[in-house]
Amino acid sequence: MILLDTNVLIYAFDPDAPFCHWAKETIAEAVAGDGAAINAVSLAEICVGDADPPTAADRIRSWGIEILDVPAAAADVCAKAYRQYRKRRMSQSDVPVPIMPLPDFFIGAHAKIMGWELATADRGRFHTYFPSVFLKMPQ
Repeated sequence: MILLDTNVLIYAFDPDAPFCHWAKETIAEAVAGDGAAINAVSLAEICVGDADPPTAADRIRSWGIEILDVPAAAADVCAKAYRQYRKRRMSQSDVPVPIMPLPDFFIGAHAKIMGWELATADRGRFHTYFPSVFLKMPQ
């Protein structure tokens, strides 16, 4: 199984996106192989920007992508990574850092506890805070 970051879907749905071809190819290969999934966090992010949120899940599933809940076991992993992030950000700037974890931390923690590869075009947070997660990224 490969977990897809939200940006993979955003790129796949937008023919003008810089990584559209990579995203579609990544999804197709995953669906034909061990499977592709997003979690409820990514679905929520997609729905925020979608023109027709009630149909978003069905459109995603029509591509062969599973939509999963975030396992409770990911909570501790997410929290530990986010505490590191907050500490680092607060030491670097006076800009307030949100107390609640950002979506990427739930997605990264989910991939980590399941031992899954994570497809993303955003290396930064995942590489820094989930270094054991293998990232599939555009070349």
